[in-house]
Amino acid sequence: MRVCIVGNGLAGAMFAKSLRDLGGDMDIDIYGEEPYLYYPRPNMIEYLAGRIPFERMFAFEADWYDKRRLGVHLKTPVTGLFPDLREIEIAGNQRETYDVLAVASGARSFVPPIKGADSSHVFTFRTLDECRALIDRLQKKKGLIILGGGLLGLEIARGARARGADVDVVEFFGRLLPRQLDEEGAALLRKQIEGMGIRVHLGRACREIRNDGENLRLQFKEGEDMVAESTVIAAGVRPNIDLAQSAGLETDKGLVVNDGLQTSHPSIYGIGDAVQFRDRVYGIIPAAFEQARTASRHVIGEDVRYTGTIPSNTLKIAGLDVTSVGLVNPENEETEEIGWREEERGMYKKLVLRDGMIIGAIWMGTKQGIGEINRLIAAGTSIEQWKNDILHEDFDFSVIL
Repeated sequence: MRVCIVGNGLAGAMFAKSLRDLGGDMDIDIYGEEPYLYYPRPNMIEYLAGRIPFERMFAFEADWYDKRRLGVHLKTPVTGLFPDLREIEIAGNQRETYDVLAVASGARSFVPPIKGADSSHVFTFRTLDECRALIDRLQKKKGLIILGGGLLGLEIARGARARGADVDVVEFFGRLLPRQLDEEGAALLRKQIEGMGIRVHLGRACREIRNDGENLRLQFKEGEDMVAESTVIAAGVRPNIDLAQSAGLETDKGLVVNDGLQTSHPSIYGIGDAVQFRDRVYGIIPAAFEQARTASRHVIGEDVRYTGTIPSNTLKIAGLDVTSVGLVNPENEETEEIGWREEERGMYKKLVLRDGMIIGAIWMGTKQGIGEINRLIAAGTSIEQWKNDILHEDFDFSVIL
């Protein structure tokens, strides 16, 4: 059997690794558009910050692939899928056959319709080459405006600040991390970020970027221009589904898959940031891991099902651990919220409950207990009788678990 994988990111690499770990005796070929072996995207932030050298960017050495008999084809984009023939087109002119195909085509940076967004010194931050281009610019010019106060925008701000950049973060919504935090948690995070010397501007929408050759002038719908030497647009991502669409596979917001991670053509699997499962595109690392493992087990004949991934995001800003799990800002739902904070230590905890069970959590300033909270969410365990004590630092989770 021959397995071909479109994409050499996290999902594609972990799918190949899992197939071999499970003892799958088949030919496996991975096709990647970039010139690099698989690198975890979080490593780009550490590289941007100057904390790791270029050679430590990569998850595996070249001989790791050789020892596992994984064929890796770099700078080799897949340009066409032909499901009925079980063929893929490579670099626009070569055909390869497969028995099983995994589409792990990932996502691309979303650039809002901002006039001048294609100007020189305006960056996105999705690939290693884009990261290297930004580093090169910051070595010459230190002024940086980041459009986007979500997870990626704040991580870029942290990395750029560590490299000595003069950083402003501009967020369209009225708080940072609008999808992951509530008002109280976001206010605490903003205080921490501003303590690093990063300026934060909320409720502002950029409409135009003008390049005068030396600087960028950003014009906002709310007035009051801002000037910087470089700008990063960190406005989220969109699934790469062009290949799937042109091949006639079912797509919507992403590449639609069933609970076996199969697409509308059974010999083609979808995994990672390009995938839509039960009307949801996850676009997060835990989902890519789970989908890669489940799909690989399904390929070798195990009766396994993917049931979804509980959204969980963790970042560290100026020493402050921030974790957001599940549904943290419920709307029009019969839910209960309980919270605890100790501002002097930068600590804040919140749980969202439905029928006594945790469906969302915010954990800031500490990691203690968040692993147990994740287990309780996954198990659907009621904490009703412990809800008045569970947020205390000395709470013993063994009484529940």
